[in-house]
Amino acid sequence: QVQLVESGGGLVQPGGSLRLSCKASGTFFEVYQMGWYRQAPGKQREVVASITTYFNTDYADSVKGRFTISRDNSKNTVYLQMISLKLEDTAVYYCNADIRMVHGGITSQYWGQGTQVTVSS
Repeated sequence: QVQLVESGGGLVQPGGSLRLSCKASGTFFEVYQMGWYRQAPGKQREVVASITTYFNTDYADSVKGRFTISRDNSKNTVYLQMISLKLEDTAVYYCNADIRMVHGGITSQYWGQGTQVTVSS
């Protein structure tokens, strides 16, 4: 069974910083693309950033220049460094990963349980 466990959320003032972490644990063959999504109250879940196995990254326009996604393949962990946080960054942040369970098998998408990020003065 695969689990994505997030950590690092919390309460921060506008202009502050937070670093989210998400570790994939369990028995599997390989982790492929990983990413972060967020969902604010009353809004749809949206992609924030993604990173491939080869460290190619992509960001939502709203976070470009402020958020940085990275990963440590040896730890099956993805990070999201967030700086210059704004009130509108308040949301539940979810980790996402495409994981192949066995060699030659299909990949499936997994989600973390979510971690709350609140930006407030």
